[in-house]
Amino acid sequence: MAKFRQTNTPKFTWVNRFRNWLTFNLGISQARKEEIYRDLLASVTLQDVSYWLQVIFAAGIATLGLVLNSPAVIIGAMLISPLMGTILATGLGFAAGDLILAMRAILNLTLSCIVAILFAFILVGILPFKELTSEISVRTNPNVLDLVIALFSGALGSIATCKEPKGVVTSIPGVSIAVALMPPLCVVGYGIGIATSLNFTNGLEIARGGGLLFLTNLIAITLMAMIVFLLLRIDTPVVREQVREWHQQNPESSWFQSFIDHSLISDRLKVIGSLPSRFILILFPVLVLLIPLNESLIQLRQEITQKQQKNQIIKVGTEIWQQKFAVFTDGQRRSDISKIFAQEQSGKLLMQIRVFTSKLYTSEEKNEFVQLVASRLKKNPDAVQLQLIEIPTASKDLIAQLAAIEKKELAVDKKPQPTIAEYQTAFLQSTETALQNFQLPPPAELLGYEMVITNSVTEPLSLNMVYLSKREMSTDAKNLLVGDIRNRLVFPNANVRFQRIPINQGTITLAPDKAELSSASTQSLTRIGRTLELQPNLQIELIADLSNKELNSITQKRTDAIKKYLNSKWKIAANQIQISQGKVESNNSIGLKMKVIKS
Repeated sequence: MAKFRQTNTPKFTWVNRFRNWLTFNLGISQARKEEIYRDLLASVTLQDVSYWLQVIFAAGIATLGLVLNSPAVIIGAMLISPLMGTILATGLGFAAGDLILAMRAILNLTLSCIVAILFAFILVGILPFKELTSEISVRTNPNVLDLVIALFSGALGSIATCKEPKGVVTSIPGVSIAVALMPPLCVVGYGIGIATSLNFTNGLEIARGGGLLFLTNLIAITLMAMIVFLLLRIDTPVVREQVREWHQQNPESSWFQSFIDHSLISDRLKVIGSLPSRFILILFPVLVLLIPLNESLIQLRQEITQKQQKNQIIKVGTEIWQQKFAVFTDGQRRSDISKIFAQEQSGKLLMQIRVFTSKLYTSEEKNEFVQLVASRLKKNPDAVQLQLIEIPTASKDLIAQLAAIEKKELAVDKKPQPTIAEYQTAFLQSTETALQNFQLPPPAELLGYEMVITNSVTEPLSLNMVYLSKREMSTDAKNLLVGDIRNRLVFPNANVRFQRIPINQGTITLAPDKAELSSASTQSLTRIGRTLELQPNLQIELIADLSNKELNSITQKRTDAIKKYLNSKWKIAANQIQISQGKVESNNSIGLKMKVIKS
């Protein structure tokens, strides 16, 4: 019977005492050890139909839960946890030096992963939506903390498996949820589905993150299972003799035995089969995984540090405002902070504060606030920029007083008040400044925005963001962008919409050997002309087969007819129309494609 080579290890008295103490206190008898070995050996069979159904159903539940962004559904897939037994069997194989069990468990685990990933891939291909939800995103960037969680979970799972069924029921579900073996595998399948259908690079990045998390959980659980089974002396001589009989009676084990006996790897396996070698074999991938996991942890630490610094800046700004600027000298309330925002970039600090105030602040008061903030934060005052948005609030008496003062000032100073046009210009300039560096996630390109101001209480400001893209942005992406725009404008109830202009504008098909535009063609060109008129930074690309010299003459006439229509009907400039060589549906077709004019 093939086994990893057993070595005579030194008899450390204190180690043996601890192992005996642990085995006794966990109530693991000789009969229980045989039962544990028999159950884990049975769990790696390839002929258990119910096991494979569990793998498929768990993969389906996890995939749908990830796509629907439903934690409850994902937890349901975790609780099924069909892979846990196979991974623990792998750890037992390494601990007991049982080559047959280890190889059977690894084969079972490999096939299970392939089935789960393939089923998730098929589901993603069938689903009409493929949004990157937060439940998927959170599983694409594991770090060292995930490894530590998996180590603890692997130890607990191994102990829970070894103990008698009584009292273990409460720990098994927790272990299943903590290690979450199936969801990362389904993230891999989701990533492959995205790579083959939407975005190759993004899809591979998602699959890489999910695979890294699964490997982290897999190796950590196997390592801890190996350690726990070693400490509990699962492979006693009596158990080892019983295992030899089980392998001889099991057809799958017999096949593996025959394969090893007739292969060239038998002697090499004996060399690496000692206990230290087995530890090295499983510790090596742990050390390799620490490299990307540590990089993710460093990135997470930086993000947390930046958030803490931002919170500290907001805290300092709020404290200074409340102490020095929120009340008059007589103790009466002057202003209340509605919202405060801080952003540090390129060594400069921008603070946006929106206040409801009964008296507007002077330039001297604003400069004093900047000086105090810079002093508390130990920064150069020139590096601190304050954008104060003041919303006047007053009682009837104060309004009357302000009106009287304003009337008196008008009598003394005949300087004209700003016009509506000047107010509008100032508002548009501040909006343009706030949205100056605003960008959309690739491949979407922002073309511009339309702004509407109304007297509505619920939606006083509406923004229509126009962008060029092959496909619609996801709902999650739009929600994040809306929040960013509202923060930039310091306008929480601004109504923000997104209008997509598709890159592919279809094709125009003309009659054979004819250059006259049909009514259907002019309808398409009317839509395109209206778009180009509103978006002068866009260009329409006329794609035609220019390689056929025999058709060059009629192709030239057709493109000239299109250019003439767009120019005469919509006054479209020549630089907004480009002719390119490309594949088209037929010799009578002209492809239409929008793109941004590169400056």
